[in-house]
Amino acid sequence: MVKGVGVDLCSISRIQKILEREGPDGAFFRRAFSAAEQEGASLRHDLAAYYAARFAVKEAVFKAVAPLTKQGFDLRIVESIHRRDGSPVVCITEALRPFLEEAGIGTLHLSVTTEGDYAAAFVVAES
Repeated sequence: MVKGVGVDLCSISRIQKILEREGPDGAFFRRAFSAAEQEGASLRHDLAAYYAARFAVKEAVFKAVAPLTKQGFDLRIVESIHRRDGSPVVCITEALRPFLEEAGIGTLHLSVTTEGDYAAAFVVAES
């Protein structure tokens, strides 16, 4: 059963400006992205698009899950990586797990796309 849906759109040029100002090791990237996400970025040729997509995922998961919990949560606990086949997946980390359990969510389905200056993520939270 579908418990929640979340979608988000992130400007790639906005992330590019942060990259130019701070570099990929800057405070924004350390605060917003996990070590696994940062490692995945090192394999990408377009860092801004990669990070914009990951940030959209965080927002989309928050929108799908947070309304079903008693309290909101920090976006940093949402981590997305790619499977070997290239498809994106939300990692169910120890920090995220209690929120999913409270909301009665067993699975997060994820779709991510980039087009032009935008990265979009769509999440379906299922029991």
